[in-house]
This record gives sequence, structure tokens and C-alpha cells, in this order.
Amino acid sequence: MVTWKVRNLTQFSFALFMTTGISATVVYAQQPPQSDIRPEDTRQAWERTDYGSGPDRRLDLSASKNQEFYLYGWIEYGLGANNWGAPFNGPITLGDRNWQGQLNQLYFVAENETNGETGWDLGGRVDLLFGTDFFYTTALGLDAEPLQPLGIENIASWGFSKDYGLALPQLYADIAYHNVTLRFGHFYSILGFEEVPAIGNFFYSHSFAMQFSPFTFTGFLGSWQPTDRTTFFAGITTGWNNFFDGQPTTGAFRILNPDYPGASDTSSFLGGINIQSSDETQTLSIMTTSGNEISTISRNPTDGSLVGNRTLVSTVYTNRLSDRLIYVFQNDNAWQFNANVAPGNVGQQAGTAQWYSFGNYLFWEFSPQWEGGVRLEYFRDNNGYIVSAPLRNEGQPGNPGFWAEGFDGTFWELTFGLNWYPNNNWVIRPEIRYDWFSPNTTSTPRPYGKPLGQGVGTGGNQLAQFYAGFDIIWQF
Repeated sequence: MVTWKVRNLTQFSFALFMTTGISATVVYAQQPPQSDIRPEDTRQAWERTDYGSGPDRRLDLSASKNQEFYLYGWIEYGLGANNWGAPFNGPITLGDRNWQGQLNQLYFVAENETNGETGWDLGGRVDLLFGTDFFYTTALGLDAEPLQPLGIENIASWGFSKDYGLALPQLYADIAYHNVTLRFGHFYSILGFEEVPAIGNFFYSHSFAMQFSPFTFTGFLGSWQPTDRTTFFAGITTGWNNFFDGQPTTGAFRILNPDYPGASDTSSFLGGINIQSSDETQTLSIMTTSGNEISTISRNPTDGSLVGNRTLVSTVYTNRLSDRLIYVFQNDNAWQFNANVAPGNVGQQAGTAQWYSFGNYLFWEFSPQWEGGVRLEYFRDNNGYIVSAPLRNEGQPGNPGFWAEGFDGTFWELTFGLNWYPNNNWVIRPEIRYDWFSPNTTSTPRPYGKPLGQGVGTGGNQLAQFYAGFDIIWQF
């Protein structure tokens, strides 16, 4: 568990309190995800804090707390902008709008944590998200429309407008017995370092590795902790961002290779291992998901789709180098068979898409209230298969195609950020970010600049972008 350390400052700006309503009680800066916490794992969410000394929970009731049942949430409001004045910030998701304030997350959680140390225990969790981040977290057949007849995976069912709507990213039950826990239902991905809940991340913007990986799974996931330093995960899900939507064996975008092994089955494996060093300063997490996913041939439903195995392996290593310094490394490798793409390099198998990334993070605690961070990422979309932009246009029903895809090449991003913790409940996160893109060919679309998303299949006109943004989070 992440433990909060609180102290009172005898002198704190009275003007700040009068103008913002922020009290004079201050906390030691919340550390980035550490190596002594569980379970999802090295990317442990900061919302899983010590309820006794964490943020003041406005929704908590004494009766429910006695039963270890907790109600809490947060509000995240952010603003970001790019130097080209384009309406969208390129492939940056979540905080994707230029000079448009976004209520990214109004987030509610109801949770009963399990503790199997003394025997059987039951628990569960429900998350409800309202805001501009909603459609990124949707799942086919639940809060997103089924794949048919539109052939797009993230068209939200509970949207009130292009920007705002509801999502139900988690709805699960846990059964624990000693060192074994079984989770059934709909839950966030266990892959990677970053995550959807705003309070689980250091930066306002997200890495490419996080943006173009699965956000949620549905099924069951077991964890077994044979020692205090080792945890195994294994389970079966219905695939990437899929609640209960079968493969299109007939009708729009029907599968053209029905003889492929398990063509009509969406079942996928989800699992991995988490290992912690004996001094609790280092953690290695290796997680994977593998199963059949489809690739549409074109935007024309009659052209059909192809089914093939999609596998993603995510490795995250964290090292607490000192009391103030933390280093994190992430490597993702993914491929999709029968992706209907041209080879992206010499020797690559025709029809197979591949994408991979290397991410480096460094976090430094300047003082109890201030932390700094830097992220440097290399993301390779070898065949122009996985990246498209702007996703908000792609996820709108009836949109004629005001987005671009086929960004075969290499994305780089360098981000500098600060976190300021004025008290238990508030965090303010400014950042600056520079993105640049190296295309495979001169005909590859550009991912940045004003034309992006302004016409059918229209890309940008720039290979690089400067971005600045910030958000404010209040926990309740």
C-alpha cells in the first residue's frame, strides 16, 4: 500500500487559501508507482492508498468503512495546446483538444477490498467515469456499440456529445483465499506502467504505449502469491476492449478466413509474473495477452475482415535508486497476424503487423510538495497498423471518415512535468512535451498540423509538434 505522510506547516500563504479554497494542511509528495505495492503491479494506482491517512474522503460513511467498503472519487480538469493551432493535438489521446478545457474525468468508485489472510473473503469494485476520457475506456457490447455494422471498435453507446459521456470501465467481483485471488467481471488492463485513472499517473498526457494498448478486459483473472516477492497472474478474457461481442462471421465486415484456428472465438489469455527484490527497491513485471482479433480490409463493410492472432508482451522494470529518485523502464512488443498490411522492413512476413516501444521515466522528489518527472519514449508502428488520429473523430457515429491512419514509421516523445501537492486532496500537474515522427516513406501521412482530421482520411502537414498542458485533480 502507498502510505501518505502528512504534516502541518505553521506558515502557509493565507492568500492561496482565500483564492483557491485549498487548506494549509500539506502532504509529502505522492511517489510514483513503487516496488512495494500490488497488484496490477509495478504501475500500481495511487488511488489504492491507506484509507486512514490518505485524502479526505467526502463520500465515506463510518458504517461502510467498518465493513471495509469505500466510496471515493476525483475530478480532473485539464487544458492542452499545440504550437500549430490544430484543433486536435495529433495522436495524443485523452487530453486531445487544442485550447479547449476538458473535464477529463468525474470519477466514482465503490470498492470492497478482499483480504484472504485468514481464509475466504469476498470483495469487488465498480467504477463510473463521466468526462471527455469516456470513450477511450469503452468495451464492445457494454458501453460501446458492437463492431457490426460500422467496423469501428470505440463508438461509445453512452455519449451525450462528441466530447462527453459515461463509461463503466470496471465492474468485477473478487474471491480471495489465503494467497490466491480470483477476479470475475470487467476490469482494467494489467499491462504497462500508465493507466486510465488520472490519480494513477504522474503526467497529464500519456505514452504511445499506453494509448495504443488494451484499456479493459472482461473475463476472469487469477493471482497467486507463493512468496512475499513473487506473484503470478493468469486468466481468460474476451479480448481487447471487448465485453461480449462475437467475431463477425456473417454480415458486415464478415471474416474472410473462417478456417483460421479459432476464427469465431474471441477468447484470449491474460497473465504474467511480478517479481520484487529482497530489499523492495526493484520490481520486474512481465505481462502478456494473446488471442484472436480482427482487422478490417477497408471502411467498406462488404470488403470484410481477416482474423488472426494478436499478442502483446509488456515488460516494466522499476528501480528506487534513492529515497528521492525512481527510474522506470517499459518495453512493449506486439504483433497482429493477417493484418492486411505491407511489410514494414526487409524480411518481415507479409500481412503481419508489428509495433513496439521503449519508454524511460525518471522521477525526482524536490520537496515534500513538489516532484519532477521526465519521460522519453520511442514507439515504432512498423506497418502503420495501430496508430490513427484523431481518435475522437473516429469514435463518432456517422462520421464520414475525418481521421487518418497508416502512420508507418517511428514516433518519439519527450515530456517534462511537475506535480504539486498543496494538500491531501489536490494535485496540479503542468507539463511540456515535444513529439516528432520519422515516416517510412514520403507518402506516409503526417500526424501533426492543422489539416489533421479536417477531411476524409486527411492527415496533418507536419512531422513534429510542441505541446504544453496541465490539469488539476481534486480527490473526494
